[in-house]
Amino acid sequence: MEENLRQLSNGVTKIIKIALFGPESTGKTTLAKQLAEYYKTEWVPEFARDYLQKKWDLDEKVCSIDDLLPIALGQTKLENETALIANKYLFCDTNLLVTKVFSEVYYNYCDPLLDQAAREHEYDLFFLTDIDIPWEKDDLRDCPDKRESVFAIFKKSLIDNKKPFVILSGDKKLRLNKAVAIINDLTKAKEMGFSSLDFLQIYQKGVSLKNIQQQLDFFRNGITKSNLVGPATLFNGILKLSENNFHEKAVLFDENKSNFKLEKFVPASGAATRMFKFLLSFLKDFDLENETINAYINRKKETELPVFIIGLEKFPFFEAVDKKLREEFIDFESLDRDYKNYYFIKLLLATDYFNFAGKPKGVLPFHRYENHIYTPVEEHLNECVYYANSNSNSSLHFTVSESHLTQFQTSINDVKEIVEKKAGIAIDVSYSFQNESTDTLAVDFENNPFRDENGKLFFRPGGHGALIENLNNLDADIVFIKNIDNVIQNNIEKNALYKKALAGILIELQQQVFKYLHAIDVDEIQQEESEEVLLFLQEKLNISIPNSFYQLSFEDKITEIKAALNKPIRVCGMVKNEGEAGGGPYWVKDEKGSITLQIVESSQVDLSNESQMGMLNASTHFNPVDLVCGIKNYKNEKFDLTQFVDHNSGFIVEKTTFGRDIKSYELPGLWNGAMAKWITVFVQVPLITFNPVKTVNDLLKPAHQP
Repeated sequence: MEENLRQLSNGVTKIIKIALFGPESTGKTTLAKQLAEYYKTEWVPEFARDYLQKKWDLDEKVCSIDDLLPIALGQTKLENETALIANKYLFCDTNLLVTKVFSEVYYNYCDPLLDQAAREHEYDLFFLTDIDIPWEKDDLRDCPDKRESVFAIFKKSLIDNKKPFVILSGDKKLRLNKAVAIINDLTKAKEMGFSSLDFLQIYQKGVSLKNIQQQLDFFRNGITKSNLVGPATLFNGILKLSENNFHEKAVLFDENKSNFKLEKFVPASGAATRMFKFLLSFLKDFDLENETINAYINRKKETELPVFIIGLEKFPFFEAVDKKLREEFIDFESLDRDYKNYYFIKLLLATDYFNFAGKPKGVLPFHRYENHIYTPVEEHLNECVYYANSNSNSSLHFTVSESHLTQFQTSINDVKEIVEKKAGIAIDVSYSFQNESTDTLAVDFENNPFRDENGKLFFRPGGHGALIENLNNLDADIVFIKNIDNVIQNNIEKNALYKKALAGILIELQQQVFKYLHAIDVDEIQQEESEEVLLFLQEKLNISIPNSFYQLSFEDKITEIKAALNKPIRVCGMVKNEGEAGGGPYWVKDEKGSITLQIVESSQVDLSNESQMGMLNASTHFNPVDLVCGIKNYKNEKFDLTQFVDHNSGFIVEKTTFGRDIKSYELPGLWNGAMAKWITVFVQVPLITFNPVKTVNDLLKPAHQP
């Protein structure tokens, strides 16, 4: 008996088995037939239907508990026979797990042989058919009023028995289309060496198998490095304006801004761990009982710690931490200075006290004012009313980690009404999270998919570049982009001037681009006008024209010109390089030979190539990530920004997870590869616009002090 309940394994049949699973009258048979027809293969009907119909026709008797084992035997035999003649796929209208569920629901009992066989039978995937289609009565169906509870039981059975399943809802056509797409992806996943449970994890995250394959290729073959042609410099890719020019462009923006929907976009995901890295190392390595802080500084050749300690009272959080210390230590004043400093740092970072390294950078105290300590989030709120406003409204959007959302909202709520009242401007604050579908697969150092302690595939957030999806979801004409930590305490008005000037440049360029595109649409561009457009492309948009262009027919030239113009535009503020780490502006040649302006990180350059290294070091400017973007086309339609990404770029980083070394792929940076195919204009702006807080000591700089 037990032998006759044994299922032929996939290793024998070499086919992919799909089980249709769900309560009565949920479309299992219909879908099984549709799928078998689509894939030109076999399907396994429900043995119980013929078995019980004959019983009803003969004696008008319904199913009893004694029928369940014969049904299970018949179903197993039918499936095994059909599996031997199936073509790559087999679709099973039912399976023993269905029989087991009905046995338990109707009789509160399941024969041990049936129970064991039902658990052991394996399928590459179960489709759990939803109850969102009408119930159809026949001689064997009897529970139209219990569909929800029965469906819940079926779902629980799959979960309890750790079966890979996907719920299928919708009408016949929608279910078929969904099922085909899922089966095709499952097949691809199997070919890539993933299990059904792996596939289900990938499917539930919404990660594309195509992206995973590309990531694995990057790990195995490396990522192609940028091909630098030379650094972008003043009058060679970087525009230089006088103060009068900046004022003129700012005025142009102010005169036109009522025609646009504006938004300020602030990437603010992640914790502030790096900001306090040297303090975390100090707490880990310092031996309070056996050495002095000065001895530690000498031993570790630590340069940042003495700066922190000397400037302690100038930090905006000093009073709060000092007050807490005095509450915790009654004899605080009598403590040795090393003990005071040690415990100050301890409370600052301890998870059960201030936990600054575990909080998002956006909600930390940055600036001390007379009546309030401002966080970066609040400073961005202050700042946005100066330039990201039109028609008495301003919009501010933060990308945050979901776990940090409440902290952001609390910080905003502390000052929003005050800022609005003072400025006379209503501020709409919105948030978004990094899409889980942009997570990337980690691998070990042999480039095999890395698995966590439970054997599951391990995914990491795709990095900064994933935020192109968030930017793509904004409904705005012009978007100001600025990093969460690039705020100042003083000169906000002056900073706003340069931001508005960048927007003025964008509007001016956009107006000309749209004019040309409209003219192309109505066939008003003649040979003479096309020469004007080419000059505009080269001199104003820094778009190089390849020699092959001049060999084209006039019609093909116009097609190429339209393609070059009809792109999102970014105007980027560039400051003179003062030794800060980060990306810079370069002329870069792509695989097709086109030369464009790009923001390039050092990790994207082949450092073993002397020529490339020389060009990297010849850079005169640094990118402070001060961008103004036009994300709608000349027809006032939103661009799909994901179509302008260089998907062949990105970064491979090494991390430690669960005590093991792994490699991870980070997507092309938001202003690197994620905007590689945009129209790019670089403008030199004053150093005052660039005041990032990379480490806590940066808060001691003049721009962050009262």
